[in-house]
Amino acid sequence: MTKVMVGAPGLYTYGAMRIGGVIRDAGFHPTITRDITKLSGDKVFLSLYSTLHLLDSALKDTVQKIKQEGGTVIVGGPVSSGPEMIMGELSPDLIVCGEGEEAVSCIMSGQEISECPNCAYVEDEKLIVTRQQRSEEFVCPLPLIPDDIGSQDIRGAQTYIETHRGCFGRCGFCQVPRVFGRRIRSRELDEILREVKAFHKKGVKRIALIGGTGSLYRSKDGEVNSSAFIGLLEGISSIMGPKNVSCPDIRADCITDEVLEAVHANTIGWIFFGVESGSENILKAMQKGIPLDTVRDAVERCRQFGVRPAGSFITGYPGESEEDFIATKDLMEELSLDDVFISIAEPIPKTPLADVVCGMNPEDDLVSTPHSGEYAALHLTEAEARAFDLMLHADMCRPVPRMTQDAQYKVYLEETRKQGTDIRNVTKLIRQYYSGG
Repeated sequence: MTKVMVGAPGLYTYGAMRIGGVIRDAGFHPTITRDITKLSGDKVFLSLYSTLHLLDSALKDTVQKIKQEGGTVIVGGPVSSGPEMIMGELSPDLIVCGEGEEAVSCIMSGQEISECPNCAYVEDEKLIVTRQQRSEEFVCPLPLIPDDIGSQDIRGAQTYIETHRGCFGRCGFCQVPRVFGRRIRSRELDEILREVKAFHKKGVKRIALIGGTGSLYRSKDGEVNSSAFIGLLEGISSIMGPKNVSCPDIRADCITDEVLEAVHANTIGWIFFGVESGSENILKAMQKGIPLDTVRDAVERCRQFGVRPAGSFITGYPGESEEDFIATKDLMEELSLDDVFISIAEPIPKTPLADVVCGMNPEDDLVSTPHSGEYAALHLTEAEARAFDLMLHADMCRPVPRMTQDAQYKVYLEETRKQGTDIRNVTKLIRQYYSGG
């Protein structure tokens, strides 16, 4: 019997469980693990969600061990947007690029790899990429759900699920429209609810919805389908309970009164808007496509419907001036969000941001430029200093301001330094493969 395993370093990702379901429905008996040291077998599928995985020595050793034992290693996941990097750093036998359901089904049926869509492999020392395609319909089997899924915690949930694929936005730092396209492809509601019941039966107590922007479920041409979204949330909350469902990520230009009522009634009642910056110039550089007045209106409307508005901000974006940064601090103070998430701009392979970063002088990259201002004694880079400052500032801008205590100060500082180190490593890797560096 062919031994097949699916691995996702550190956590059971939805993509890994989804691929496990495809393999199971092809007639095999796969097992899934988040412990890469346990991976072995005839065919091993690795679902990698971070570019940093390509620099993980333990993961590299695991791949080589499996190959030396005669196994075949297939790598997929969000990191597959950079197949050249995967092949150069991990040397797997095969890469599944982008959407993997049909490709994995073809692989498990024994078809010639050259005939399988969305695959990449090396032949005669040359990287070969097969035809790239997206399925017209988004229909998937039940995921392969591990027995210990209930022990997992991802932003307060045990797992997340896809309700649709695609986003009409063009954000230059985001993979979603590049991997899944800008047309929305939605799953049937019955299929989604069957999946939610399966997760709940396995011990999942809290579930989160993903798909770029939750309220785009069953939308067309960027128009929100409020009734379909309401039905989606009501169906899921009837299984999980409204306080055990979150639909956190919604664009500020994709809300209606009905959407807000549904979020308030059928979820934990939070929305995280991708605000990103308080500077219209930086938002234009990001290709965000949402005016700041739309963000202001969205935050106000949330409060009118009892929904708690939160926001994500990105700093250190190429070209961000001190004036742009101050504008972000001013907007944060004005909005007085209930919660804030701060990140340094990270170039993801095959996104416009990665192209910009690869084309600029490394010395001009804010994530590497030494900071000489207020936080100079902390030995931070400019992007790190700005991220740290925004974290501290956010505490003072809440509806009920919070004084940052020493313990939290240290957490912010450690998080900032980790982000900076990780992004410098990712940037170096991307430049190596896409800039000839």
